[in-house]
Amino acid sequence: MLVDHASSSMPNFPEAEAMTFSLTWLPGVLRAAGLKVVEQPGWKTRGRGEMGSVKGVMCHHTGGGTTGNMPSLGVVTNGRPDLPGPLSQLCLGRDGTFFVVAAGRCNHAGVGNWLGITSGNSNFIGIEAQNTGATSGPRAEAWSGVQLDAYRRGVAAILKKVNAPAIMCCGHKEYALPVGRKDDPTFDMDEFRFQVAAIMMGNVPRAPIVPALGFDTGERPGRELVGQCLA
Repeated sequence: MLVDHASSSMPNFPEAEAMTFSLTWLPGVLRAAGLKVVEQPGWKTRGRGEMGSVKGVMCHHTGGGTTGNMPSLGVVTNGRPDLPGPLSQLCLGRDGTFFVVAAGRCNHAGVGNWLGITSGNSNFIGIEAQNTGATSGPRAEAWSGVQLDAYRRGVAAILKKVNAPAIMCCGHKEYALPVGRKDDPTFDMDEFRFQVAAIMMGNVPRAPIVPALGFDTGERPGRELVGQCLA
């Protein structure tokens, strides 16, 4: 049968909607802890798939970008030539600002084990903090008090949300196998967990919020590679 296209109406099919992943609570939890938060466009539907049960938080440093607040934001969001993004759910700028990148699973953990958990991408929320990762030489970068304080408070807030103790925060260097495969983050994780636990128990008063640094939108492409991310 011929159809008279001039008079017939075509059915209206609903447009496919991108899936919203489960970690949509991240910015609210961080803001409630008194932290600076920037939500990246499209973060609620960004991920490699849905998360599994969140057991804890994995700490990373970017290993790139010697200047600027969060120059690695673009590559964490979009990935590298050898590894598709997103590469972590959160980024942490040098001024203590959290950038919410993804609500789904991210390629940040790789092969490893922390307290019997071997599916790091599915069970750990990843945080990529901007730091060169160098401890000596011309690219050496010390961790600022402002950034470390925000790091601890952000981790503490997430762990409280998922009802996990401070021991469920691990460094990529602690999780990754074989041992020595990763060295991030460069700070002492035992001391970091001690401070996280103190914050969770309410023994550390809130620090004053430091004004956010100016963010150069030209940094967004993130052309350098994040050396510490590996699925």
